[in-house]
Amino acid sequence: MLSPEELERYSRQIPVIGVEGQLRLKNSSILVAGAGGLGSAVLHYLVAMGVGRIIVIDEGLVELSNLQRQILYTVDDIGKPKVTVAYHKLKKLNPNVEITPVHARITEEIIDDYVKSVDVVVDALDNWETRFILDKACWRLGKPLVHAGVGEFYGQVTTIIPGKTPCLRCLFQGVDKTEKKPVIVMGHIPGLLGLLEVNEVVKIILGVGEPLINKLALFNAKTNSMEIVEIKKFECQVCQE
Repeated sequence: MLSPEELERYSRQIPVIGVEGQLRLKNSSILVAGAGGLGSAVLHYLVAMGVGRIIVIDEGLVELSNLQRQILYTVDDIGKPKVTVAYHKLKKLNPNVEITPVHARITEEIIDDYVKSVDVVVDALDNWETRFILDKACWRLGKPLVHAGVGEFYGQVTTIIPGKTPCLRCLFQGVDKTEKKPVIVMGHIPGLLGLLEVNEVVKIILGVGEPLINKLALFNAKTNSMEIVEIKKFECQVCQE
């Protein structure tokens, strides 16, 4: 049930999704991998709208160069673990949400335990090596994975459903997963793409609309355009390994 406080807190969206929809959000669990630019936007809005349980995992500390795009942090947070700062700020935003901060590097040895305990996984990462570790775990455990990537004025979003779509490793097998260069991006772009990831999560949890399944949304902020590319079904050798 929703408390009187929750009914008031979510009173602007309950007319849209109903009490049943709000309860679906409250009873859902999300893993957000990464607490940087994408993760800041994803976490802020998932918590604000009342997702019941969120695990956030990131190994990073807040740095000055983060503040241009990572809206959860301020200069007072520099040097602190991102997940710890995010936890305290997000709990003030919505105490009803259970938030589990994990200050750790995502590895094959630890990620399965977190993936198996949630309904949806959000890729808010900034490197392909870690993304592919996350993708492999989601595929193996049958969990939906919402992916976004950003650079300069651009970004892409897609939703991976094991058994229904190719895996992320197959779609982006041409990228250099060992590249360690910092992501070069305008500060507002991760926010825009992070909100598109939130939109995918909402559609999956509520069972409404059309998630980007077998579709890749390519966003160009310079032209305010979004191109939806259909992903044709093909034999994914990576997924079958």
